[in-house]
Amino acid sequence: MIDVVVIGAGIMGASVAYQLAKYRMNIVVLDKENDVANGTTKANSAIIHAGYDAYEGTLMAKYNVMGTALYENLCKEIDAPFKRTGSYVLAFSEEDEKHLKILYERGIKNKVPQLEILNREEVLKKEPNVSPKITRALYAGTTGIVDPWFTCIKLLENAVENDANIIINAKVVQIEKITYANRKGFRIKLEDGRELETKIVVNAAGVYSDEINNMISENKIQIIPRVGEYFILDKIQGNLTKSVIFQCPSKFGKGILIARTIHGNIMVGPTALDVINKDYTGNTPYGLEELKRESVKSIENINFRDNIKNFAGIRAESTNGDFIVGEAEDVPGFFNMAGMKSPGLSSAPAIGIHMANMIVEKLGNIDRKDKLIKNRPQIHFMDLSPEEKEKIIKKDGKYGRIICRCENITEGEIIDVIRRKVGAKTVDGVKKRCRPGSGRCQGGFCGPRVQEILARELGKKLNEIVLDKKGSYVLTKETK
Repeated sequence: MIDVVVIGAGIMGASVAYQLAKYRMNIVVLDKENDVANGTTKANSAIIHAGYDAYEGTLMAKYNVMGTALYENLCKEIDAPFKRTGSYVLAFSEEDEKHLKILYERGIKNKVPQLEILNREEVLKKEPNVSPKITRALYAGTTGIVDPWFTCIKLLENAVENDANIIINAKVVQIEKITYANRKGFRIKLEDGRELETKIVVNAAGVYSDEINNMISENKIQIIPRVGEYFILDKIQGNLTKSVIFQCPSKFGKGILIARTIHGNIMVGPTALDVINKDYTGNTPYGLEELKRESVKSIENINFRDNIKNFAGIRAESTNGDFIVGEAEDVPGFFNMAGMKSPGLSSAPAIGIHMANMIVEKLGNIDRKDKLIKNRPQIHFMDLSPEEKEKIIKKDGKYGRIICRCENITEGEIIDVIRRKVGAKTVDGVKKRCRPGSGRCQGGFCGPRVQEILARELGKKLNEIVLDKKGSYVLTKETK
């Protein structure tokens, strides 16, 4: 009998698994995809929000502010990058300025620190590329940036180091109540016929969290998938801003932002479009044109000719307008982490702690482990000094062989992320863990070499290596 099954290996599932692995219990994390961090966690704005946007009294407001405060130490613990950049919400009119005041007052009620409204000259002094047409801006000093999928992977890697288990390609099709030893539990049936029995279920299934909840609870929830499109610009544009630049938000979200990513690119997005298909992540001509048209209001000299990638992400919009966190009233032992739209990423550390505490209390008589294993250090070759590079190459010559020229990623790094706990098994899986293919050529040079290394390390044929999802084969057969 498993103690806890977590359904969903995105940032929410990873956060609670990371906290639960600190206790003496049997934990299994399931995900229907071919890798972890493959849903909303893989495609979002990568912003850790300050917390002034969520309405006071909501779970969003509560967990956002708490989670943002936790991120710096959390990322140090798991060896993931994080940076406090601050953010600006720009006003272009008297109407916008009224909205800034509302956001400021809401932020004060939410106990957001480092908030102030700046005049035009103060903003332009700090962010000279911002449009001179602005009148004022709301500055939030606690806003930060992360690598969301890398953070998720590191959380799961640590959970596995501390005896949690992860099963991918494990789509849940049925959950039913069972009784064991005079206690209530659950039987989870997977699409491939496998079954698991568990005392506790945690629903962290993202845009599918309503379907998981509605399998077992009479208190139905509804999740509307909302698509957002993005541009990623080459690092040559990286000096456009040092922080996160917002426009005044609308009913569909925080609006189109411009931000420098943790790795030095510029991100522009997202749009907001409600769709029916929960797996839809396509780009559209009108979506990309909207991004261009609206973003230049914030920074006029964006050069979209330096675009290196477009992508779209999907987020889980709950019809109740707030996060759904906690035990289902009619199903003891079934816990929801649902409706995790923005600021879900920002809130994840706090929700993970709270959820783990609720589960430990529910199970009873669960002890904390005396000692926890830390993540094995991961080498990032291009961040090393010349002396450090020379030392690591002498130890392992594969670190002296550059595979990705754009990002200076070595063969040694790629082999390492394949062999690690929660290791890569796909081309995009390697990309998420150490970034080959993330640069200007987007894998045009390194892609085939990554496939060769994957095939060699996994003992597979080249044409068995997939890009990402099951069946996404890169090669089909040899040519003449």
